[in-house]
Amino acid sequence: MTRRDDTVALRHMLDHAVEAVEMIKGRSQSDLDSDRQLNLSLTRLIEIIGEAARRVDPEKRSANPQIPWKEIVGTRDRLVHGYDQVDFDVLWKIVSDELPQLIRNVRRMLGDPDDSSNA
Repeated sequence: MTRRDDTVALRHMLDHAVEAVEMIKGRSQSDLDSDRQLNLSLTRLIEIIGEAARRVDPEKRSANPQIPWKEIVGTRDRLVHGYDQVDFDVLWKIVSDELPQLIRNVRRMLGDPDDSSNA
């Protein structure tokens, strides 16, 4: 994969992670049980992040071990292939606890300033 392609994939990871984190602002974990649009939206955003992570060149992934590439791609695979068994507790933890750090790390990879308003 070319550098340009990696940048596109990293941008997709960043944009969708920011969108997911923004989506839960002012929400609680229990909202996932009662708001089908929220749980479907978050599930889809995590799928897209995982697919974009898969497209990042393996050498670039190896050079950036601060990002849990294998886990991100694996989560995408579990969501896509086990769509009827999404654990909303895990989904909430990913979005609320893990995506903010992913956002910071991907921004660093892209050379973007660390905009704490979106992470």
